[in-house]
Amino acid sequence: MTAASTARSGATTRAWRAHLRRRTAIVCAGLGAVVVALFITALLLGEAGLSPAEVLSAFTGRADRITAYVVLELRLPRALAAAIVGACLGASGAVFQSVVRNPLASPDIVGITSGAGFAGVVAVVVLHASGIALSFIVIAGGIAAAIAVAMLTWQRGIHGLRLVLVGIGVAALATALTSYLLTRVDIREAGVAYTWLVGSLNGASWPIVSITLILAVIAFVALAWRSRALRALELGDTTAAALGFRVERDRVVVLLIATVLAAIAVGASGPIAFVALMAPQIARRLVGRTSLSLVAAAATGAALVSAADLLAQYLVPGVSFPVGVVTGAIGAPYLAWLLARSNRTRSGGTT
Repeated sequence: MTAASTARSGATTRAWRAHLRRRTAIVCAGLGAVVVALFITALLLGEAGLSPAEVLSAFTGRADRITAYVVLELRLPRALAAAIVGACLGASGAVFQSVVRNPLASPDIVGITSGAGFAGVVAVVVLHASGIALSFIVIAGGIAAAIAVAMLTWQRGIHGLRLVLVGIGVAALATALTSYLLTRVDIREAGVAYTWLVGSLNGASWPIVSITLILAVIAFVALAWRSRALRALELGDTTAAALGFRVERDRVVVLLIATVLAAIAVGASGPIAFVALMAPQIARRLVGRTSLSLVAAAATGAALVSAADLLAQYLVPGVSFPVGVVTGAIGAPYLAWLLARSNRTRSGGTT
C-alpha cells in the first residue's frame, strides 16, 4: 500500500512538472510572438507610415535613402532598445522578488535604479558624458547603490522586509541628491537630465544599443550560469543549504547580477519605473504562481516597454511622451493594489 501510494505520488509529481514545462513553453512562445508583433509595429508606425514591403526593402538594400534612414537609423535602434531594456528589467525584478521572497523587492523600489539615476545625472550635468561612457557610469552607480543597501541590510544575511525598507531609504536619499543637483545647474542641462530621469528612448542609437546588447548578453549568460543556485534559493534557505549550496554567497552573487541587469537598462534609457516590479508578477501568473521563469519575466518586460513606448509616441497625436510616463501611469495604481492586497493577506483576508 505504501509503495503504491509513493508510486502514485511520484507519477503525479512528474505529470505536474511536465504540465508546468508545457505551460511555460507555451507562455514564453506567446510572449515572444507579442514582442515580435510590437517590434514590427514600431518599424511600421511613425509620421511617415511605411508598408511592410517598404520596411522589408530597407533590410534588403532596395529602399530609397530616406526610407532606409528612417527604418535602420531611427526606428530599428529604438525598437531594439525597448526590447532589450524591458528584458533586462523583467529578469532583474524576477531575481529580486524570487530570492528575497517579497513582491515589492524590485530594483526601482529598493534604490538600485535611483542610485543609477543619480550617477547618470552626475555624468550628464557635471561630467557631460554621453553614450557608452554614460552607460558605464550608470552601471557603476547602480552597483554602488546595491552595495550600500546590502551593507545597511546585512544582519547575518539579507532579509526581505529589511532589504525593502532600507532600499526605500536609499532611494529617497538618491532622489533627494538628484533633485538638489538639478537645482544647481543650468536650466537647459536640467531639462535634458530630467527627461532622461523620467525614462526615455529618444536617444536610442546604434552605439548605445550595441553596448547595451553586449552587456545584457554577458549578464544573462552569468545569470544562466547561476540558474541552479537561483532555483534552489527559491525553495528557501534551509532547502538550498541541504542541497549543498552556500546560501548567502549565492544570494549575493545572483542579486549582483540582477543589479547589473537593472543598471544596464538604466544606462540605455534612464530609470523606467515599475517595469521590474510588474513584469515578474505578470509572468508568474501566466506561467503558474509556484513557478519562476526568467525567460517569461524577460519577455514580459520586453513586451511592457515596447508597448509603453508605442503608446508614448502615438497615443496623443502630435505629442510624444517619455516611455517612463506611461509605465508610471500604469505602475503606480498597480503598486497601490499590490500594497492593499498584501495588507489584506496579512490581516487574514482572502486574496
